[in-house]
Order: sequence, then C-alpha cells, then structure tokens
Amino acid sequence: MSDTPPRLLVACFCAAWCRTCDDYAQVMDALKLQYAQQADFVWVDIEDQAEVLDNVDVENFPTLLISDAQQVYFWGTVLPHAATASQLIDRVLSGDIRVTNAPDILQLDHRLRSSLFS
Repeated sequence: MSDTPPRLLVACFCAAWCRTCDDYAQVMDALKLQYAQQADFVWVDIEDQAEVLDNVDVENFPTLLISDAQQVYFWGTVLPHAATASQLIDRVLSGDIRVTNAPDILQLDHRLRSSLFS
C-alpha cells in the first residue's frame, strides 16, 4: 500500500460570459503550477458541459469542486482570489476538512470524472 495521498481533482465551474471567470482563469493557471504534484485542474463551462451538471445548479462564480477518487471534499462558490482556493486545497491535503456526502454532488463528481478520465 502506498503512503502517497490520492491525486486531487480541482474543477472550476464557470461560464464564458462571466467576467469574474475570465480573471479567475489566471488564478487557476497559477494554482495548477503550485499544486502540479498533488492535483489535476479542469475548467468546466456550465453551458458547454451542461450534461456534467445535470440537475446541479451553479449559483455563483467561481464555483469549485475538490475531490479525489474516493470522496468530495468541497463544493461551493469561492472568493475569486488565489489565496482562498489555495487555503482550501491545503486543508484538503492536510486532512483538515470534512467530506461532502450530498448525493447530487457525489454524482456530479462521478459524471465529471467519467467525462475526463474515460
């Protein structure tokens, strides 16, 4: 058994028309470099990839999903600052965050992973 923690998936749910999302793309690029050894980062356009969302609503932007292959650690809107996302990722990596057990978010994670890794 490996002591290496499972690789995280950090998905940002945004929209092409959202100006906040335009700015947040640079934040995601920086986080991708910062956490290259621990996480994969994906951008999900809520209109172009609506089938992934199914019945889950994205109420504001940016909305992040942070998970590994076994569980979802975070789903929600974040302030559009690198420090906010970085703190969340650090908390997940250190085990200092509760998992999300909401069935619709677990299914969303499964659909997203299926579309990315199948």
